[in-house]
Amino acid sequence: MPFSELLRQPAETAERLSHARAVRLRRRDAADLVLMSADRATAEGEVVDLTARLLASVVRRDPTLVREALPTVLPWVRFLPPEDREQMATEFLEVAEAAAAVGNTAAISQLLTEWRHSAEVHADPDLHRVLAAPGSDDFGAVPRPAAE
Repeated sequence: MPFSELLRQPAETAERLSHARAVRLRRRDAADLVLMSADRATAEGEVVDLTARLLASVVRRDPTLVREALPTVLPWVRFLPPEDREQMATEFLEVAEAAAAVGNTAAISQLLTEWRHSAEVHADPDLHRVLAAPGSDDFGAVPRPAAE
């Protein structure tokens, strides 16, 4: 729903939460927002925390489980070379556990975005060749950014 509707009809907008998990508020000049009840946000945070801790515990017993499951859960992982898959799995486990500990999953999302972009490069042989080639030009010194 448009963000302006929340401003015009806050009670009606909040009432929608009784029928939905969350309400997406679309904004024209900024990122959309999601409105959800505090109880729901707390419950979802607890589930994410438990899942990350459980996953970390299981992986400590058998580290191969996550490495085997990643290509099924994230099919783009198959484009990564084997050594990158191994590194991605290790980083994912470490970041997931740390993110759960601080209650903020943004680092997990960032990590997945970065690895997905790496997989996109490996999936395109022409792009990979261009990006992997040694640079031949020196474009000189980079000027210091102006202070704000």
